Amino acid sequence: MRTSERDPRPSAACASCRRRSWLLAELGATLDYGARDRGRLMELLALGDEELMRAIGGRRRADLKARYARLDIEGVRSVEGVDAVCRHDRRYPRALSGAGAPPMLNVAGGLERLSELTAGPVVAIAGSRRASDYGIEVAKGLARGLAASGVTVTSGLTDGVSVAAHAGALEVRGRSLAVIPGGVDVGYPAKRRSLYERVTRSGCAVAELPCGSPARRWGHPASERIVASLASVTVLVEADETARELLGARLALALGRTLATVPGRVTSPLSRGPHALLVGGAHLVRGPADVLELLCGIRAPGLEGIGRTRPELEPRLRSVLEKVGAGTDTPDKLTASREDAAEVLLALTELELMGLLGRGDGGRYVPRDPLVIECADG
Repeated sequence: MRTSERDPRPSAACASCRRRSWLLAELGATLDYGARDRGRLMELLALGDEELMRAIGGRRRADLKARYARLDIEGVRSVEGVDAVCRHDRRYPRALSGAGAPPMLNVAGGLERLSELTAGPVVAIAGSRRASDYGIEVAKGLARGLAASGVTVTSGLTDGVSVAAHAGALEVRGRSLAVIPGGVDVGYPAKRRSLYERVTRSGCAVAELPCGSPARRWGHPASERIVASLASVTVLVEADETARELLGARLALALGRTLATVPGRVTSPLSRGPHALLVGGAHLVRGPADVLELLCGIRAPGLEGIGRTRPELEPRLRSVLEKVGAGTDTPDKLTASREDAAEVLLALTELELMGLLGRGDGGRYVPRDPLVIECADG
C-alpha cells in the first residue's frame, strides 16, 4: 500500500466521524491506561468527542480541543487501497449501531465488498492467542464449514484461534473479515502480513484507528467489541477463565448476541473458559452444522458430516483416529504396547494423507476436524 497526502477517491466518511478516528489516535496512551479496566474502557469509547476529551484529556484538554476544532480532515494521512466509511453511509455495517460502536471504519478490500460481507450471516470465532493444536484445528474446521456455506467469518488478526479462523475460511476460498487493533495498514503483527494480504484479496480488513496508527494495548479489547457486534453468533473455541480471554464472549452476551462454545479436555487450562460458559448456558457446538442451526434454526443439508469421522473408514483407521482424538497422540504412545507397530504407523500416514490428521508441536498428531468422532454403527 502506498501512502498519499490525499485520497484520490471521495471518502464515504463525514468530517465529524473522521475527527473521531483522529481523536482516538491522539488519546492512545491515555486509553492504554484505561484498558486495564475493560469495563471502564468500554464506557469511555461510548462517550461523545467532547465528553471524551473532558474525561481523559487532562492537561492536554485545551490544546486537544483547539487542534480538534481546526483539524484539516482532507490533509489526514491516507493510504492507497484503504477507504473510510462512517455510520452515515449505506455501506456501513448496520450491526454496528449500538452505543459504543465505532462511528467510522477504515476498510481494506473495498466498501461494496464490506457491504456484501456484512449483509448476510456473520459468525465470530474467538479464543486464546495461545491456542493448542486442538484449538487451532477446531477453529479451522469451523471456519471451513461456515465459509463453504456462505457465512462470513470474522475475528481478529493476531495469533492462535483468530489466525486459524481466517486460514480455515481461505482454504475453501471463502470470505473472512479481519478486525485490526491499530491502523488497517500497520496494526497487525509483521508475521501476519501474508495472511492479511490473502484476507483482503477476497474479504476485508477494518479498523477504527486512522492509517499509520500502531496497534495499542486498548486496541485489542476495542477490536473485540467490533467483532462481537458484527456477528449474530460468537463461538468461543479455547480460552482460560480470565477477563482478558473471555472478553469477546462477555461482550457478545452484553450485546444480546448468541454465544456458543466448543468443549475441550477437562484437564486443559484452555478449556476452563468454554466449560464455565457452558455451565452458564452457552450453546454447545460440535461442528459447523451446529452453528448454522443457531443462525437459522435448521440443519443445513450436506453439513451434518463436517467435523465427523467418515463412516466409510476401515476399522483399523477408525481405531487409530479415535485413539488420537482421545489423547494418545504420538507414535510412541500408539505403538508402545502393540506388536503391529508397523501397521499403526502406516495407518497414521494414511490418515494424514486423507487430511484427517495433522502434525502438531513435538511430533504429536491432531485430528483435523476433531469436533465429533462417531462410531460406524452410529
